[in-house]
Amino acid sequence: MANLITLARLLLLFVLLAMMYFAPPTWQLLDLPLLLVVVLFDWLDGVVARRRKESTLFGAVFDIAVDRIVESVMWVALAHLGLVPVWVPIYFIVRGQLTDSIRQIGASEGQAPYEMMRTRLGRALVVGKFMRGMSCGSKLAAFGWAVLMQPLPAVDPGFWAAWGGLFATVLTVLVWLAVVVNFLRGIPVLAEFFHREDPFAALRRAPGAAE
Repeated sequence: MANLITLARLLLLFVLLAMMYFAPPTWQLLDLPLLLVVVLFDWLDGVVARRRKESTLFGAVFDIAVDRIVESVMWVALAHLGLVPVWVPIYFIVRGQLTDSIRQIGASEGQAPYEMMRTRLGRALVVGKFMRGMSCGSKLAAFGWAVLMQPLPAVDPGFWAAWGGLFATVLTVLVWLAVVVNFLRGIPVLAEFFHREDPFAALRRAPGAAE
């Protein structure tokens, strides 16, 4: 059930994208509630997994993969629509590829993604509830503010003429907050990986690895 909820979240993402690109401006006012449903499903799949005792390594990796897809697709779409600078999705995609590649190595050793952090600081930044909440909240705030902004110039030109500059400034602040928080959470993953005695041992043990 938990994995089905995660899959539903992925499908809802593409409904949201269709709304952002093809719906009339008045319909796009529904984009923010739809985005909140996507985020709610991210919370719900974890709750269901714990209560039904469905927590598995596959489920953890699948959940993180869908998290990354939602994040990357939203940043790319917002950049394509001219709502955020193009360097923002480039940064998040590069950061995500690096950290997810490291987590895949841990998964090959039977470690769940968040079990790899060994230092107290690393666990606080990567696994700690506060920083995880800040990461999710900062991205949600940026995404939500951007999709709220998108239809406003067409829906109410007068309001946008008076307040559009403020809306754009707030979005810039939210985007930078998301970048900084996620940068801080990425550093320990890279640092602890390269601090291991032999970080690439799992790759050499993998089937098909070069002798």
